[in-house]
Amino acid sequence: MTGSDHFRVVGSDTLCDAGFLSISRLRVATDTGDEFDRHVVHHPGAVVVVPVITNPDGGRDALLVRQWRVAAGRDLLEVPAGKRDVPGEAPETTANRELEEEIGYHAGRLEPLCEFYNSPGFCDEYTYLYLATDLEARTRAAVSAEEAAMTVERVPLTSVDALIAARELIDAKSIIGLVLAREFLART
Repeated sequence: MTGSDHFRVVGSDTLCDAGFLSISRLRVATDTGDEFDRHVVHHPGAVVVVPVITNPDGGRDALLVRQWRVAAGRDLLEVPAGKRDVPGEAPETTANRELEEEIGYHAGRLEPLCEFYNSPGFCDEYTYLYLATDLEARTRAAVSAEEAAMTVERVPLTSVDALIAARELIDAKSIIGLVLAREFLART
């Protein structure tokens, strides 16, 4: 038996609707008759993209963004990413839209690397992660104040472990993406 055989949601109340996010209180019943409440943050999902270009020495660099994050209260070094907030938009389309908004590129090739829940203990955000290659320069199309203020940085894939060890790279989706992209490219 799995957990889903023991639990079922028997009620739900929306506590807060804040645009693309909402918070619900779910009433959960067990197969033994017990009931308890859990709170869930509902999120439309996200796309994460690791854009990689070849540097003049023949090595591979990732194009990362440094942006201010209000929840962290500081600038973070990250791979481009964004919400799946356009109804019916395919994850691949979201990936290229975010690349243009954040770094001014379009991917000729998107390779799916993995999918994951970000924090399933309290949030239903589901993320699609891609490696982007064959990049074509486009006009950067920032749509928010944060995107307009972010900077783009070239980071050699060979530097990823050192950036993690130095705590310069502390964003989970970026660590996952960069490590998987590096492993994928080493096999091809």
